[in-house]
Amino acid sequence: MIKTDILIIGAGPTGLFTVFEAGLLKLKCHLIDALPQPGGQCAEIYPKKPIYDIPGFPEVLAGDLVDNLMEQIKSFEPGFTLGERADTIEKQEDGTFIVTTNRGTKHHAPVVAIAGGLGSFEPRKPPIANIADFEDKGVAYIIRDPEVYRDQRVVIAGGGDSALDWTIFLADVASEVTLVHRRNEFRGALDSVEKVAELKKLGKVNLITEAEVVGLHGEEHITGVTVKHKTEGEFVKDTDHFIPLFGLSPKLGPIANWGLEIEKNAIKVDNTLDYQTNIPGIYAIGDVNTYPGKLKLILCGFHEATLMCQSAYQRIHPDKKYVMKYTTVSGIDGFDGSRKEAKKAVVKSIT
Repeated sequence: MIKTDILIIGAGPTGLFTVFEAGLLKLKCHLIDALPQPGGQCAEIYPKKPIYDIPGFPEVLAGDLVDNLMEQIKSFEPGFTLGERADTIEKQEDGTFIVTTNRGTKHHAPVVAIAGGLGSFEPRKPPIANIADFEDKGVAYIIRDPEVYRDQRVVIAGGGDSALDWTIFLADVASEVTLVHRRNEFRGALDSVEKVAELKKLGKVNLITEAEVVGLHGEEHITGVTVKHKTEGEFVKDTDHFIPLFGLSPKLGPIANWGLEIEKNAIKVDNTLDYQTNIPGIYAIGDVNTYPGKLKLILCGFHEATLMCQSAYQRIHPDKKYVMKYTTVSGIDGFDGSRKEAKKAVVKSIT
């Protein structure tokens, strides 16, 4: 059982910034995310996409924003349960909650903050009749540990950045990498397309375009895929792993069954106070929530996280009165000694 003060469901920018605001209040956080790394959409879908409305940053890449947020919260030492989806929630007699993931990991907290962005991301699966039979038996929709494919034969399907990037990466890991795409043109970055083309020339990657995988073969584990080519017809390609990378589809997922008030696939909250849901102790912040005048912007999620943490503090410590102090005055616990000493030296030199 993982115990924490605030259990955050969703490790995107809003969830990560919640750790910072909670840390200022001496509250510990643990985050659950179905993706294999923190950052949500910013890390998984468009890490190279520029964002222009983050205060203080005329322009920042989505991936760099995530890196900066991770650096900002490092001193507060949050915990992470990654690659697992929050499945069920049980309210205890004392008003606290136990959240269990799809892999059975249990988390216990007095406050739950749902910061799931547009929801949990489900992989877009190709329409292959028996694909579910091979899930976890050679078929994977997200690459969590590249070492699984060391010296293995791998077939990747897709034409976006994820398919291209993993083809390039696994070229030096797997014994054989084949990329199958329905068209000759790719949707990914030009630099990645050129790298794959060069790897093909060097014989390090098999590239099959104008084709798609339409069948899977094997018993206990996948042994091959049927490739249907536009002009050459069907043929079987031997493989140890099939990885269809067609992107992720956002869904509210099991959270929709938690008894929360839902409106148009978003969670209704009270924005006049603290972004609490209809269940006391459960909050929803960021793109996952809705209220009159809601704007789905990262900076709005940051604001909502700040007010939510103030409310969470009062819920966790009903007998304590928190007096807000500006970080320019109070500082941030966890900074290393050298930075503290440097600050003292500056103050001394001024005085």
